[in-house]
Amino acid sequence: MNIFLAQQNYHIGNFEANTARIIEAIHAAEARGADLVVFSELCVCGYPPRDFLEFEDFIARSYAALDEIKAHTQKTAVLVGAPQRNPHREGKDLFNAAFFLFEGEIKQVVQKTLLPTYDVFDEYRYFEPGFEWNVIEYKGKKLAVTICEDIWNLGDNPLYRICPMDRLILQKPDVMINLSASPFDYDHDESRREIIRENVKKYGLPMYYCNTVGSQTEIVFDGGSMVFNADGEIVAQLPFFEEGMEGVELDTLGKKKPDLETDILPNTVMTELVFDHNIERIRQAIVLSIRDYFKKMGFKQAILGSSGGIDSAVTLALAVEALGKENVRAILLPSPYSTDHSVDDAVALSKNLDNPYDIIRINDIYEKFLQTLEPHFKGLPFNVAEENMQSRIRGNLLMGLANKFGYILLNTSNKSELSTGYGTLYGDMAGGLSVLGDLYKMQVYALARHINREKEIIPANIIDKAPSAELRPNQKDSDSLPDYAILDRILYQYIERRQGPKEIVAQGFDAALVARTLKLVNTNEYKRNQFCPIIRVSSKAFGIGRRVPIVGKYLS
Repeated sequence: MNIFLAQQNYHIGNFEANTARIIEAIHAAEARGADLVVFSELCVCGYPPRDFLEFEDFIARSYAALDEIKAHTQKTAVLVGAPQRNPHREGKDLFNAAFFLFEGEIKQVVQKTLLPTYDVFDEYRYFEPGFEWNVIEYKGKKLAVTICEDIWNLGDNPLYRICPMDRLILQKPDVMINLSASPFDYDHDESRREIIRENVKKYGLPMYYCNTVGSQTEIVFDGGSMVFNADGEIVAQLPFFEEGMEGVELDTLGKKKPDLETDILPNTVMTELVFDHNIERIRQAIVLSIRDYFKKMGFKQAILGSSGGIDSAVTLALAVEALGKENVRAILLPSPYSTDHSVDDAVALSKNLDNPYDIIRINDIYEKFLQTLEPHFKGLPFNVAEENMQSRIRGNLLMGLANKFGYILLNTSNKSELSTGYGTLYGDMAGGLSVLGDLYKMQVYALARHINREKEIIPANIIDKAPSAELRPNQKDSDSLPDYAILDRILYQYIERRQGPKEIVAQGFDAALVARTLKLVNTNEYKRNQFCPIIRVSSKAFGIGRRVPIVGKYLS
């Protein structure tokens, strides 16, 4: 049996395009001798569809798409993911399902058993867990089909009380097939590979694992679909961050006696933040996410504020790579406190990238604001009010240009700033998409050096100089924040690893610094709650995957 994996980039709710893409892959695989073509989880409607699943019209269109796809399965069988109506009165109205299509019919349906409801996942909100487990018999082979999370319950702290494969293995299957929508994060591809290997070792069966690729708002799917033989070896792997299709003959993959007592997979999440870990994959993820966000939303051009600092420089370089130099406009907005070298650095960057740029000085506007508010400020000394005013002027000018010419404003804030509230609402926190909001400051520096790996794109002075918001004379980030090399490590322990203050202090960090840092994080949730979507590249990004109260006393 020649089984093909079709790794594709879908568009949520775009049933016409998704269906056409699936049908095209069926015929391409059929021409290459495929007996079965496997697609990814919820590929028909796109993942994650979220509250679209509450619309009967959305479900009806998904079923109509299945009807269209199954007409193209006369010779070649297909496994596609789509929502399935629950025929029982009890429970949720839908299953997250894999449809086995052959000879123009729906021959069998497999329901997902383990429904993730954590981080960016919220599947139990919509779906009923599967409660029947049956192999699919096809061409003399028994196929054990599972969906994404169904293979992930092998950890040292199992999240669920059941493993679907424990039930399916009793029916003596010949192969495991998993339809997935597994998001990227810079610490995930290793654990994903090992969880598949552990399933192969435990059940003694080869596995075909099909993951989706592409970006859906803030979530990036990296592909990397794999075929494992029964010895736990990868015999085929599709590319990361690209579409692809590959077939492997099942009879070449072998079969072993199950070892249901195999060792439990240990937790593989990084215990320490490594600033340059998987930095190339991070670059690929962000570039793909920017490109897909604009393409799927129907946008063409971006605008951003270019300050001569590291964050705007990296954002600009990635946006140019994703959208093309002609489609990214940089606006330099110097204030009375902007240094000449910062302006020169920003100009040099745009010249290196060959993207359009403009210089709009805000001195006069800023002075007018000060004059207007002077009688109302009552002679109080210069403070954050005057600093933030400059940032908000910039935000207004950038949004004015964006509205006039149809640009999307890219936000340039990093995760260290967002964590500690080092940003101005309606100023430098404005934007339609946050490019670096899930990267700590030191990771941004690592990414800048990686961008410059072959030639200098980002001027060396931008990387070498001390970071500064330049909103008052001789300002440095270190005036308000701890050294980023230390701060980022504390933030990582608290946000990604959910360590409390005692655990963090026990790692050697100063107790007062830890208390201050955690308080900054918790008291600035109100700012992040108003922030734009953040491209997710870590295991715990701000946004839909991190839900903490705005009004809460804990550590604040």
